[in-house]
Amino acid sequence: MKKLFLYAILLGLTVALGACGNSYEERMKRTAKDQKRLAQEDSAALKIATTPTMDCLPLFIGAEDSLFQQAGVDVHLRARNSQIDGDTLIEGGHVEGFVTDLIRAERLKKRGTALRYVAATDLNWQIVSNRVARVKELKQLSDKMIAMTRYSATDYLAGLAVDSARPKFDVYRIQINDVKIRLKMLLNNEMDAIVIPEPQATAARLNNNPVLMDSQGKKFRLGVIAFREKALKDKNRQKQLALFLKVYNNMCDSINKNGVGHYAKIIEKYMGVDGKTVKALPRMTYRHAAPPRPTDVVLAQRYWN
Repeated sequence: MKKLFLYAILLGLTVALGACGNSYEERMKRTAKDQKRLAQEDSAALKIATTPTMDCLPLFIGAEDSLFQQAGVDVHLRARNSQIDGDTLIEGGHVEGFVTDLIRAERLKKRGTALRYVAATDLNWQIVSNRVARVKELKQLSDKMIAMTRYSATDYLAGLAVDSARPKFDVYRIQINDVKIRLKMLLNNEMDAIVIPEPQATAARLNNNPVLMDSQGKKFRLGVIAFREKALKDKNRQKQLALFLKVYNNMCDSINKNGVGHYAKIIEKYMGVDGKTVKALPRMTYRHAAPPRPTDVVLAQRYWN
């Protein structure tokens, strides 16, 4: 009886282990199949690199509310905290488009990546100083550190500031690519000044940090949405782009009608700021998709010539 009992237990364990093994193998097969399906879907989707900044708001709304899908285009956003990561994605062919500035885009074109500008954006930057550093005007940046990103509109704006003020000693431009880290360094008194877009600029101002320069007062507009020309040779990609721009324009109309505060939850989620910052954001106008002005493109090209 004891032997029979032991045999029954062993048989039960063998069956159970076999069932577990089959179940595990089946799960792995399903997982592999799901991964393959997701990879295929991602490959077919229109992929766009973004940053946590207000120029990307129409894209974030379209993705969050499934408006792109409803219009018949599958858009996958590649959220990054720095423009340089978007450069890497676009150069490597990992995305079809990205939200950037003309200074960066023209540099990529010179490096061999053909781009098509489909929409100019009203991306603006402010030079905000650290209140602890007691820097209240540009000439006081003498012998100070200012955080920006190389090869970008922030670098260009920092250069304008230094050239116009002519401080007595050097101004040290420190490359901090991550826009969120740039803000944290200012708030943590690790940087004397930063070049920053919205909504991070508003967050900096709410902490009583003075604005030394605002690009909105300048004559140039350097924000842009660009796509790889190579990708747009495909007819399906062309259809996707047309649908994307249709939704984009609708989102611009909606923001202009309702105000950015109407999309507070989306701004908080995608840009990492709090409700207080959203409420303090300045009024913004979003333009329909149209190529940037020739004067702005020429400005960016001259920067590299």
